[in-house]
Amino acid sequence: MRFWALVGWAVAALALVAGLGLLLPTDLPPLRAEELATIGSLGPWPPPAATDPSNRVSGRAEAAALGEALFHTTRLSTVGGLRCASCHAPWRQFTDGRPRALGAEDGARNTPSLLNVRLQHWFGWDGANDSLWSQSIRPMLDAREMRADAAHVARALRDDETLKGLYAQAFGSAPPADDELALVDVGKALAAYQETLISDRTPFDAHRDALMRGDGPAAASYPVAAQRGLRLFIGRGECIACHAGPSFSDGEFHRSRIASTLHDGAPDGGRALGLQKLLTSPYARNGRFDDAVEAAPRPASQTAEAGAFRTPALREVGTTAPYMHDGSIATLCDALRPHAALEGRPVPALTLAERRDIVAFLRTLSARKPAPLDDEGAMTCR
Repeated sequence: MRFWALVGWAVAALALVAGLGLLLPTDLPPLRAEELATIGSLGPWPPPAATDPSNRVSGRAEAAALGEALFHTTRLSTVGGLRCASCHAPWRQFTDGRPRALGAEDGARNTPSLLNVRLQHWFGWDGANDSLWSQSIRPMLDAREMRADAAHVARALRDDETLKGLYAQAFGSAPPADDELALVDVGKALAAYQETLISDRTPFDAHRDALMRGDGPAAASYPVAAQRGLRLFIGRGECIACHAGPSFSDGEFHRSRIASTLHDGAPDGGRALGLQKLLTSPYARNGRFDDAVEAAPRPASQTAEAGAFRTPALREVGTTAPYMHDGSIATLCDALRPHAALEGRPVPALTLAERRDIVAFLRTLSARKPAPLDDEGAMTCR
């Protein structure tokens, strides 16, 4: 009797599931050739090594060692205890977990992760710098961040015996007497270190590679919700229009649907403000401090649209909340909400269930499994 009672309970439970219209995992239709090609374009991972011709120590292990020491020292800042790793904590995927950065004073924008930063060609949310070494100089000189100057940074390099020794190994000489040259070399060593910060392979990478080699069983082990989300990401959701390539970013600027303000309350002009800074920067490519033998061609985009921000890369997005350039959104599902309506496009808006499927896919872009979604988090996904 007990056996048949259990069978009856199971049948009743299945009937209840069917009656409620809940979705059970089912086989998805085969991917079309163009879908496979698009998924293939999101890898392989990790990317091949490359060096920056504008930085003479790019790719050198000795320079990376100096850069790592500089990244963790407090001597580059005039603010007690502040260092690069204060905002880009390695244990937080090289970000800080705050909505907006905090240095000497409150910042106006979210701190992006430094993982995979070498794959960019514009740096910062507004692209105010066109090399990783010039971007590394910026926070040292920013009065709201590390609040230093070239003389302070140069003294730190010359007066610290460890840093001085590492500099000699990286550059082949003692630190220069010219303070600004010393500042730039610090930026270039920091860049050499950041070039090594590449995120690990993820469940998505295993799925993508299985599809590319035609290994159906291995590809089928990828979560069904993530498979649905991936198809939406490259298809009707049109996410891939901006989040393309192995790093899931086109590296360009797009107008944000979220308006934000700077620390003084003025509207954040984004790329319009960044381009103004780039055009007047003494550290821009093709200037005095560029080590490239030949002049660097400018990337195609010179967009100066107010309110446009650089497309963030999505690897490790599940472990680097909060989101958007101003850190105003706490969850991935809500980060999708401004894009769900797809204004001006002849397709239906993304439903809540579809956004959750895309989130299931985005969570597989993290090497470490993100924290589980609790009931409260699910309830705030509107």
